[in-house]
Amino acid sequence: MKSFFNTKLGKLYLGESESLLRGSVGKSLKGKVNLIMTSPPFPLNQKKSYGNKVGELYKDWFVSLAPVFADLLAPDGSIVIEIGNAWESERPVQSLLPLRCLLDFAEHPDAGLRLCQESVCYNPARLPSPAQWVTINRVRMTDSYTHVWWLAKSDYPKADNRRALRPYSASMERLLKRQSYNAGKRPSEHVLSETSFLTDHGGSIAQNLFEIEPIHPGDEPRLPNAFRIANTRSSDAFSQACRREGITPHPARMPEGLVSFYTELLTEPGDLILDPFAGSCTTGAVAEHLGRRWVGIEIQESYANQAKLRFEDVLKPKKASTIK
Repeated sequence: MKSFFNTKLGKLYLGESESLLRGSVGKSLKGKVNLIMTSPPFPLNQKKSYGNKVGELYKDWFVSLAPVFADLLAPDGSIVIEIGNAWESERPVQSLLPLRCLLDFAEHPDAGLRLCQESVCYNPARLPSPAQWVTINRVRMTDSYTHVWWLAKSDYPKADNRRALRPYSASMERLLKRQSYNAGKRPSEHVLSETSFLTDHGGSIAQNLFEIEPIHPGDEPRLPNAFRIANTRSSDAFSQACRREGITPHPARMPEGLVSFYTELLTEPGDLILDPFAGSCTTGAVAEHLGRRWVGIEIQESYANQAKLRFEDVLKPKKASTIK
């Protein structure tokens, strides 16, 4: 099948993901994908412009993808899925649907997957939702996070947290400089030796709570776990390009920082990354920037056209050279 557009390292296909992955595109990728990084349509109660199923139909559809994705993975490959919460229709009750999706997806008998780790992507600047119960009736708190599920076919997929370290905090920098700290027994009964924290590893190991803004006022954000969506998303290069072209950008774009973190953690340059629900192709753009090969699939042509804006430099026609 011909791709919608190509770059130096990747290609975007236009079409229905399931059909393409069960057809020629899937055959070409079978056993070769190092990372499936995606944010599928969330299990919402209302239809969105980017398309989404609801209720049991959503669960059945989502779970059916497990063996398809597993078949594409390299033996040490990973699947990372960002997915939001769901609420029962017209009730101030959170739905168990996302959790049931996770359990049935991970335990699909034909997929052989396991959950390596769950993370939370927290955004304190999200608009109060669900609005009926948060801002009108005022009986619930703002839903301010999404789940990030990391699954694999092996207990030991390719992963190295040294590739995705956070910069040390200011206090840790001072500790490394003075080469001393309060060693000994802690209230938790852990015993810290006098040398446990004196080695400079180039940064600290990332936590599985990804902050979009600092939780504590005055704290310095420490990338890669501080994803600055709230303050920069409307002014990033992609958003500026959309405004220039008079285009309304995809309303549910995956955070670039989230993609960058898992790309660094789970792959190496030259590895292959797939996003079967590419949208405006955040995954592909990050992969291209970090030197990974990539494949994206998007069903809506308007969003596929938007994706080209992320690759303006590499897709720009080259001027013919003039020989003097």
